[in-house]
Amino acid sequence: GMVKAALEALEKLNPRQARTIELRFFAGLSLEETALVLDTSISTVRRDFRMAQTWLFQQLSPAP
Repeated sequence: GMVKAALEALEKLNPRQARTIELRFFAGLSLEETALVLDTSISTVRRDFRMAQTWLFQQLSPAP
């Protein structure tokens, strides 16, 4: 569906952000767990998650 297509587009633009969404949202990992899996800092995970969420919402909202 639309969510899958948007995630695939994000994967091409920013693989780490897409992975962050997958781990946090779909796998239900915590910030700490996601940081461990991605071998990065919690602040990076938090920032990537926020940016990816914003990008996805823009992609999924109807055009004005």
